[in-house]
Amino acid sequence: MSAVASTVAGMTANTTAGTPAASTPTTGTAGAVVARGLTKRFGATTAVDGVDLTIPGGSVFGLLGPNGAGKTTVVSMLATLIEPDAGQATVLGYDVTAQAHQVRQLIGLTGQYASLVETLGGTENLVLIGRLTGASRTDARQRAAELLKRFRLTDAAGRAVQTYSGGMRRRLDLAASLVSKPRVLFLDEPTTGLDPRSRNELWDIVRELVAEGVTVLLTTQYLEEADQLADQIAVIDHGRVIAQGTSAELKELTGADTLDEVFLSLTGHDTQAAAEADELEEIGA
Repeated sequence: MSAVASTVAGMTANTTAGTPAASTPTTGTAGAVVARGLTKRFGATTAVDGVDLTIPGGSVFGLLGPNGAGKTTVVSMLATLIEPDAGQATVLGYDVTAQAHQVRQLIGLTGQYASLVETLGGTENLVLIGRLTGASRTDARQRAAELLKRFRLTDAAGRAVQTYSGGMRRRLDLAASLVSKPRVLFLDEPTTGLDPRSRNELWDIVRELVAEGVTVLLTTQYLEEADQLADQIAVIDHGRVIAQGTSAELKELTGADTLDEVFLSLTGHDTQAAAEADELEEIGA
């Protein structure tokens, strides 16, 4: 997912940050995020093939799958970055195609790569996003200060992002996705390439957000991450959901002791190798 796309998804065209959507939802609210038959094709390739998902509000839903399985494409459709070719999806009752503007007012998105302006400082990045979402300069600076404090970045607020460590960049990127106080947060492999300490710090932040009522859709190749955070897990391969349930249910289904064994059993892929490949790509090896 590109930095530009990641940034745009978290910004609304609304004139006032946080203003409730004017239109009414098109469906009921059985789940905070609901997808039925979601399909996306790129030429002759079907990237997502009839995906059904129901994500309860105030929970973490883990979407697992090998590289190229369709995880990011699912997130991109739910976040209104691309339109599905078939099927329907809603976020808090708003249709992602017919009511994309309303959906964008309710969501935040953090992708695999930081959607930040490298030459600007932490405060400047967050204020810029706040202003783009329609906040006044005063409100944007106040919100930036709140988020920098929460993510323990106050001391680095004036430094250019290009001087930040990988963990600091990810924390700031997550802070950027929270500027407009989203009710649904899409995290697309947010901890790829991070060291264990930085990864654990982000896990703690996700737990705090869920405790505040935020709904999180997390894609990851780190099975420990899903085991630690996700209330429900769906495994996707070749664009289709091939299994879904709690971590315990998936282990019982496959007779496995760990999620890594579940993943290998269902997809034939080794998650450790996939994660290491992603990390090498992240550092440019």
